[in-house]
Amino acid sequence: MQTGLYVSLSSQLALDRRMTTLADNVANATTVGFRATEIKFNKVISDQKIADVAFVSQGQEFMNTRSGGLTETGGPLDFAIKGDAWFQVETPAGPTLTRDGRFALTEAGELVTLNGYMVLDAGGGPIQLDPENGSISLSADGQLNQNGRPVAALGLFSADLSGGFMRAGNSGLITTLAPEPVIDRLDAGVVQGYIEESNVNAMSEMTQLIQITRAFESTAALLRDSESSLSEAVRVLGGSK
Repeated sequence: MQTGLYVSLSSQLALDRRMTTLADNVANATTVGFRATEIKFNKVISDQKIADVAFVSQGQEFMNTRSGGLTETGGPLDFAIKGDAWFQVETPAGPTLTRDGRFALTEAGELVTLNGYMVLDAGGGPIQLDPENGSISLSADGQLNQNGRPVAALGLFSADLSGGFMRAGNSGLITTLAPEPVIDRLDAGVVQGYIEESNVNAMSEMTQLIQITRAFESTAALLRDSESSLSEAVRVLGGSK
């Protein structure tokens, strides 16, 4: 009976973790460039001589890498990536990857995010433009032009998430393995005047959140029943002496 309690408890821990990720996904359903977090669960077999007992692991997080839809804004400094790549910006936590391409130009000509973080080129240096040198246009490969002349280039980076990652802000990402610049790849590019929406399917996430909440409540009820049965057995057997 105690084994059943431990199995139920492992299930509750796994369900609680999944509820946390689903709630975070729903909260970021309208966050530009956000990518949903998923969890892969495995069955863990305990080392029992009499019988195998299956517990639920707490799960391993991974990122849903499906691209979000593109929304046209017409903004000259709104950029969206097409393909599997990321922008890189300098934050207090260090170089951070993002798919949020809503940028601005400072009076000094630095290309920055809405939070004021500097946007980096492929070499990891800040992008510098001339605010007085005319309008800015963007080539599909990330080259920035002013008055028809190339002046800088957006850095596009590939991210290997297999070594783990950490969220930084709403749409930022810091990977354990160092990102690599994207060079001469036809499957990754940038478009001007667009932003990438979150890839979260809010309706699907809400449905899963409701289902998992109910499963958590059912497991909690089973735990209460098991505990009550155990207490009753102890009381009856204790009184039969």
